[in-house]
This record gives sequence, structure tokens and C-alpha cells, in this order.
Amino acid sequence: MMINQTYSKLVEMRLPAMEEELRRQMELPAMTELSFEERIGLLVEAEWRDRYNAKIKRLLKEAKLRCPSACLEDIDFAAERHLDKALVARLSDMSWLAQRLNLFITGPCGVGKTWIASAFGNAACRLGKRVASYRVSRLLDSLRGARMNGTWGKLLLALKKPDLLILDDFGLDRLDTIQCRELLEIVEDRHDSGSVLVTAQVPVAQWHGVFEDATLADATLDRIVHNAYRIELRGPSRRRVVEQ
Repeated sequence: MMINQTYSKLVEMRLPAMEEELRRQMELPAMTELSFEERIGLLVEAEWRDRYNAKIKRLLKEAKLRCPSACLEDIDFAAERHLDKALVARLSDMSWLAQRLNLFITGPCGVGKTWIASAFGNAACRLGKRVASYRVSRLLDSLRGARMNGTWGKLLLALKKPDLLILDDFGLDRLDTIQCRELLEIVEDRHDSGSVLVTAQVPVAQWHGVFEDATLADATLDRIVHNAYRIELRGPSRRRVVEQ
């Protein structure tokens, strides 16, 4: 039958969702009540939706978010967190990525900085943006290893490409001179190419002290601090709330 050939050709052309939708239409008598244009529209919509979902799934996997299920719609705005709901609302459309602006999320241990950072990363992925997420300590270890095996330039290029680079847990350890230079390289590369989201227990006003080299600290912070939004969290540890 011709319809079977059509099914086969759709599969061969890698249009599985369209093939599945066509089968559905052929099995549903009520479809004869729709116009040709309407049925074609349903076929195209099925294929587009399938490809869109596959793209979002791929972007989320590549992002390696620490809390992959976090989303902005589920943020807890409890009063003790002092979380600016209006600011989160303004940032939720992710338009700041197109403007190459940055975002800092600071606060004590356990207040949910990483979770909110992941929620913004999730939102970016759902808009088709590329995201990469790293814990700062592990990223610095990777950079050290890359210098040794000759892949340092390749890793720096990978850090430059995403629309949003999430640097989680900045400031837990003091940066030596080499690490200061490497962080400056990352920030410098991204200055005109993409946004940086940083989470830290250390208040922004104290970030300069995290750097062993004051000159490199000035150069790095000058490139990210002046064009950044800030979310400052307070309140008790969210981990204790969950345990209770």
C-alpha cells in the first residue's frame, strides 16, 4: 500500500514524529473532518515538538547542572530568605544573557544558592541557550590537568562557547597566582561572548581577598562586577529544613 511506503520514507528521512502522527491520523476516522492544511499543520507540529524536546534534553544534559530538576517556577520566596521576587521576575526571561550581563548569588552555606543557579540554567536551556556548569575547585583542577596534557587551549575554548557559564562555590579556597591567571583568562574570554553566573558564600565586597595576586584580582573583578545583577540570600540552611 502507498501509505506503508510513506511511513517507510518518513522513517528513512528521519522524521519519526511525523510518521507517528500520520499513523495516528490514519487510525482516527474523525480526522477526515479536518482540512488538508490542518492535517499538514498537525504533522509539522508533531515533528517540530519532538525535535524541540530533543534539543532541550540535549542542552540540559550538556549543562551538567548540579540540580537539574530545579526551575524558577518552584523558587520558595519565604520571608526569611529575603529573596527579591521582583528581581527574579525581571531576570526570568533571561534577556540579560543577550546583553552579556552577569549574575551573582551569594549567601551562607545551605541557603539554596546552587539550586537557584541551576534554576536559571534550566530556564536558559529551555530557551535554547547553551549552558555549562562547574564547581570552581573542580574547574581549576581540570585546568591544571589540561595544562599538563596539552588540552588547556581546548578547555578554554569550551568555556568561552556557552551562552551562560555557571561558576559554583567561588571563594571556598584562596586562589594562588596561577589560578588567579586562569580565572582571568576565562573571564576575559567571556567578557564580550557570554554571561557568567557565580555563586559564593563570600560577599561580593570580600571577593578581592580570595585572590592571592591583587593586580589579577582587580583585572578579573573589573570585568564582571560592574555589569552584574546580585541576589543575596539569607535565612537558615535549606538542608536543615528538608531534614525536618
